[in-house]
Amino acid sequence: MSTPTTRPTYPANPTAPRTNVLAVVSLVTGLLGFAIVPVILGHVALGQIRRDSRGDSGGAALAIIGLVLGYLAIVGYTILVVAVAAGGLALWGAR
Repeated sequence: MSTPTTRPTYPANPTAPRTNVLAVVSLVTGLLGFAIVPVILGHVALGQIRRDSRGDSGGAALAIIGLVLGYLAIVGYTILVVAVAAGGLALWGAR
């Protein structure tokens, strides 16, 4: 006699992880060159993703990329302001 084979069981309706909206907004604002907004939204998004009890929130990588772009924008704008101020002082101080 043959033994009956059992079929593996799968969940009825598997759902893909949902991407956190704030992580996406952080990435987009970082790409657009904003400085403070992606940093704030990226930190809030990472906090929401970590606190998700169901574990179905995704987008940590997007939030981190938004954070990096935001911090780079802050550094870039700071260097720009210092360079413009130094150039203005050199220009006006020479007279």
